[in-house]
Parts: sequence; C-alpha cells; structure tokens
Amino acid sequence: MRDASCLGSALVLVIAAGSCLAAPAQSPDRIEFASHRAVYDLKLSSARGNRPVEAVRGRILYDFSGSQCEGYALQFRQVSEIDAGEGVRMMTDMRATTWEDAAAKSFRFNSQNFVDRKLKSAVDGRAEREGSQVDVNLSKPSAKAFAIGTRIFFPTDHMRRIIIAARAGETLLEAPVFDGSDTGEKVYDTLTVIGQAIEPQTSAPDDAAAGDAQLLQMRRWPVTISYFDKSKAGGDQTPVYGIRFELYENGISRALALDYNDFVVAGTMTSLEMRPAKPCE
Repeated sequence: MRDASCLGSALVLVIAAGSCLAAPAQSPDRIEFASHRAVYDLKLSSARGNRPVEAVRGRILYDFSGSQCEGYALQFRQVSEIDAGEGVRMMTDMRATTWEDAAAKSFRFNSQNFVDRKLKSAVDGRAEREGSQVDVNLSKPSAKAFAIGTRIFFPTDHMRRIIIAARAGETLLEAPVFDGSDTGEKVYDTLTVIGQAIEPQTSAPDDAAAGDAQLLQMRRWPVTISYFDKSKAGGDQTPVYGIRFELYENGISRALALDYNDFVVAGTMTSLEMRPAKPCE
C-alpha cells in the first residue's frame, strides 16, 4: 500500500483558486486566480489490489491567496486515517506552504509529512527560472543545488495551462511538473485528460459550490491528471497516482477522486469561503 501522504503535494496542483467572475470577453490566456479557503471531507470510494483498504476518513484544508502582482501563496494540509484491516491503521498528515510568482519564474516550497504523528520527512527549497534552465536550491532534507530542464511547469502555471486548454476545446495536455514534493528533487511527467464542458444550466453542484452564486453561473470540465515518474522512462508506464475532479472556469475544483492505485478516495467540498482579490497597485 502506498503512503497516502504522497498525494498531498499533487493536490497543490489541482485545487487552485478561482476568479471572482466568469468573464466571457476576457483573453483566453488570462486567468484571474482569487483568494479562497476550501475544506474537503475524504472517504474511501473503492479499493483494489492485493492489500485492499477497508476504510479511509480525513480532511483537506486549502487556503490560497494572491494576485498577478504579488504572486500566489498557498497553505495546505491533508490529514487521513487509513484502516487497512486486521487492526492495522495509519494516520498521515501532510502540510505544505508554497509561493509562486505570476510569471512562473520563481517557486518556493516547504512541506512536512507526518505518519502516526511522527515526522517522516521535511523539504524546504526554492526554484528559479534563469535563461535556459531552472535552478533548484534545497536546505532540507539536506543542502543541495541542481538544475532541471527549462520546460518544467510550476503548480499554479500548470493549472493555468489546463484552464487555457479547456477553454480552447483541447482534450489532452502533457507537461513535466515540479512541485517540490518527495525529497524536493522529483519531476513528474503528467498527462491531463479534459472532458466536455459542463454548462451551468445542465448540472448544478450538490456540495459547498452550490452556495456560491458566481460558481452557479460558471461552466466546468471533468479533468483527470495522471502522474508518472520521469526518472523511469521508456515502455508503457503505470501512473504513480492520479487525480480526477471537476474544474470550474475560474480554477476552483470540486468532486475530487484521489487514486493511489491500491485505493481511491473521494473528496467532497464541504466549505468554501471566497475572498476579494486585492487590486494591483
């Protein structure tokens, strides 16, 4: 069974903040991310494999703020209790904070993974896009500096590109993504599959999104992102993990399904607090 804390960092790519209004006349390449705080309740959806999980319960807290002027800051926490049967239980607690500038040239990341309330790993570092490469400097888990390819997307920029592709009617997006997860050195190859747009008048949400008048007037898309280990190239690869969700045109996500290969966890949005965006000075 995979350590469930591994997927928390991937969610930082997915549950991105949204704009205040759906604006049909805006540029197709312009995405206005707005501040919000969302809560998602987690429970087991299905289990498979040789070591089936019997139950999962937990919660995601997601707090996003920022603008194109000041960059985007995130505070994220995912706590899960996993019952593997026969008296075997595990509590995972993944905490992360990140900051990314709107030009996708600078990315700072800090995370801690706890298992049964004991710290198992910690990562702290920053990545800077300079010329033909992205330079990464880590202070945790140990001091290290290295370079990765220039065509690497940071999390918020990756989400922006998914929304642009969806608006254009595209169904596939392949992109290498660096989010500072694992030991802070891993780059994932990702494949995003975008379904047909869901118009607001055809299907209303049945979670906390239903309480926001703006979201009720926005279209959304069913999206699946599969993550592959970039270091294992060649042949038919099995995703390390995957995420399914409905993505609003403003960037907010609902109806999560977190696929850890051995089991799938459903995430229901139970609370959503929209915050006014700060105007650029």
